[in-house]
Amino acid sequence: MMKAIRILIADDHPVVRRGVRTLLETRDGWSVCGEARTGEEALERVRILKPDILIMDLSMPGMRGFEAIRKIHEFNPNLGIVTLTIHDTESMFRGAMEAGAHAYVLKSDLDGRLMEAVEALCENREFFSPGITQTVLKSCVEDYYDRQPEAEHPDVLTPRQLQVLRLVARGNSNKEVASILGISNRTVEAHRYQIMSRLHASTLSDLVIFAVRNKLIGT
Repeated sequence: MMKAIRILIADDHPVVRRGVRTLLETRDGWSVCGEARTGEEALERVRILKPDILIMDLSMPGMRGFEAIRKIHEFNPNLGIVTLTIHDTESMFRGAMEAGAHAYVLKSDLDGRLMEAVEALCENREFFSPGITQTVLKSCVEDYYDRQPEAEHPDVLTPRQLQVLRLVARGNSNKEVASILGISNRTVEAHRYQIMSRLHASTLSDLVIFAVRNKLIGT
């Protein structure tokens, strides 16, 4: 049997919390174990309730979102943190990921993408909302170039793996890649594993950087 997933929701708007709870609880095996209205409450609830995943707004009263994420991540590095926000800017995206978030979902994409983000974290994968603009990704990638070792050449990947890489780096989920290429979700997962292995990559950020650096996708 699959392990039940316990989720904590942190947002200062009751309507948002209620909507997120309703959405999440449509999935068998997922349960909302608690809610928080501020960063301080989120940290306290994480310590007491020990959730598997935290869905957290960046703009709440009290403790700043980045600070709260950083403290929560330090307390429990294994906790999957989904940032749920209205902000589609380079500074907010960078700040959330550097603080310790593993997924970044825009509230405008909530209905279609939040479930995918939680699924990704359950599979130990990062997730970026497709609503994140290419400008944001480009800014993060350019700043990251100087800190990254020289990447493998694209020739280490097969033509099919290059197709998968392009689609994943553009923000498509495994299910969307499978649909576009006419292959099974399990096959996409296998390709993705091989791509990560051959490129010595550990995160989705690494794949995006590799794809942009080698002109596999535009910025």
